[in-house]
Amino acid sequence: MRIGIVLMNLGGPTHEDNVRIFLKNLFSDEDIIKMGGGSLQNLFAKVISKFRAPNVAEDYKEINGCPKGCTGSKHCYNRKDKIISDCCSPINGLTELQRRSLEKYCKTILPDHEVKVYTCMRYWLPFADTIMDEMVEDGITHTVLLPLYPQFSWTTTGSSFRDWETVLQKKFPNSSKPWKEFHVKNYYLNENYLRAFNERIDEALEEMDPDTRKKTHFIFSAHGTPLLEVRSGDPYTVEIKETMEAIMARREEKNSYWLSFQSRVGPQKWTQPNTEDLVKRHLEYGIKNLLMVPVAFVTDHIETLFELGVELAEDLEEEGYEFENLKVMQGLNDHPAFIKALAEESLHVLKHEIPAEAVQWDNTTTKKAVTA
Repeated sequence: MRIGIVLMNLGGPTHEDNVRIFLKNLFSDEDIIKMGGGSLQNLFAKVISKFRAPNVAEDYKEINGCPKGCTGSKHCYNRKDKIISDCCSPINGLTELQRRSLEKYCKTILPDHEVKVYTCMRYWLPFADTIMDEMVEDGITHTVLLPLYPQFSWTTTGSSFRDWETVLQKKFPNSSKPWKEFHVKNYYLNENYLRAFNERIDEALEEMDPDTRKKTHFIFSAHGTPLLEVRSGDPYTVEIKETMEAIMARREEKNSYWLSFQSRVGPQKWTQPNTEDLVKRHLEYGIKNLLMVPVAFVTDHIETLFELGVELAEDLEEEGYEFENLKVMQGLNDHPAFIKALAEESLHVLKHEIPAEAVQWDNTTTKKAVTA
């Protein structure tokens, strides 16, 4: 067996010149902006991306992920052209770090099989077409599609799967693809995934003095969803709530905790409460110590590093709100327990292909206890 694990993620611009193209790709996605595709959606995507690109580029410059040179995949233009960009999304280098970490780990637990891990981005390089060509060249026989979205939504995992299938049908008509294909739908209750979250929370708390730690409230922040999506049966919001409750159920110290939603865009009604509004409400009640827990994000990018890490505090200060401690938890990124969770999920969907005795788990791995 030659196993290919495809990590699916959002992607992000790697240079100021491609911020506009990245946004156009994003707003052209029918699973996010439901305009039916076609010329009208293309026009909308073109106009809105042109309008928003300058401001978004400034945000990316503030959190530039590759200040000393490219840390992204081999497909990145910055790496190919040996360019140091001042406007590169951190998601690119961090996803590459996750890819390398997972591939290294899989090789230790599956010594009798060849395992390669690939990154497939939805809105920026590398795209599905490129990754499929690479997999054919590598002689992959079994493919696992593994989204870096623990909770399922049609706007994230669903969109990535649909895009992959569209490219697959064009490249291999009549179901002639050269590999067996398996899908990981969600894994928000995987024990190692939850353990990684709690260890990241503990790391953040350890940087506080004991008194601050005791009076710190947790605000779990997830990417918001239009209520239209929720009412249509999208399970994302329910799975987010279950994730939060599962994380807190495994904690000995029970800090007060709340759930909120960020990144609201457009005139539609979105899931509530909004993250910034909830923080303001806490401050008005006299709660001055908050730990922001980005519960829906496993790779740090603009939503965690800029919206929570920079913009939130700046907006509060501009409006005259005072706080003692407003801290943002580090993303899971390459946390060892999270990498193990990804490996467990991959092997779970391959359970009828690889016998359990062929997997050499290390002693620190918690086996998957809950099937999500």
